Amino acid sequence: MKNKSLGFVKRNKALLFATLLLSAPSVMAKVNVFAASSLTNALNEISKQFERQTGTRIRNTFAGSSALARQINNGAPADIYLSANTKWMMYLDQQQVLEPKTKASLLANSLVVIAPSDRQTPAFPSSSWPLADYLEDSKLALADPAHVPAGIYAQQALGNLGVWETVKEHIAAANNVRSALVLVERGEAPLGIVYKTDGMLSKYVDIVAELPASSHDEIQYPMAIIKNKARPEVLSFYNYLRSDSAQAVFQQYGFKTLSH
Repeated sequence: MKNKSLGFVKRNKALLFATLLLSAPSVMAKVNVFAASSLTNALNEISKQFERQTGTRIRNTFAGSSALARQINNGAPADIYLSANTKWMMYLDQQQVLEPKTKASLLANSLVVIAPSDRQTPAFPSSSWPLADYLEDSKLALADPAHVPAGIYAQQALGNLGVWETVKEHIAAANNVRSALVLVERGEAPLGIVYKTDGMLSKYVDIVAELPASSHDEIQYPMAIIKNKARPEVLSFYNYLRSDSAQAVFQQYGFKTLSH
């Protein structure tokens, strides 16, 4: 009789434990964010803040905006997309993979010329850009101007400044803007063009010039929720990105905030 009673108690304990597991709220809700490489540091910090406050896990994937857009269009499990330009957001909108009415302009940025901090590099005057003279037989590091936003903006700026034709054979094209930054940090390229926010972050490069805002299209970072992914936790993080707390972090990293 004692063994039967003990077995009954064990079974009831197991049943109670299983019931508690099934009824307990999920503390491991997850949001998958696909974001432009230039957002890495700021977005990681914002994500940690949100995780501490809500218990929701934010999983960030960083790469060039074009690569991420293609992955999303091919079914990659993104919930939110943050692009470094409007072109690739429009591409996904045309493919009808965005949740309606969730596109929003979040941030703005600018372009700078960088050089390794252990080299003496003259500051370039605002009225003349003698990049070819300085490069000689070396390379100018850019995000790939064929498809990566930072490189597209850089080519546009250099074209409008009248120097693209003299430097286009010297381009070291990188997969994304952070890779272009690394080429200069390592001294593999004596000059590079990156977003101002990336140049500000690195202790291994100096900003030697800022490209005029009038020389390229406005650098905007739009965001949107992917179609059928507007779960409560996704909406919560989407809205958090426009909160005072998140906007303050973006500003600390040099971004200009556009959405509130």
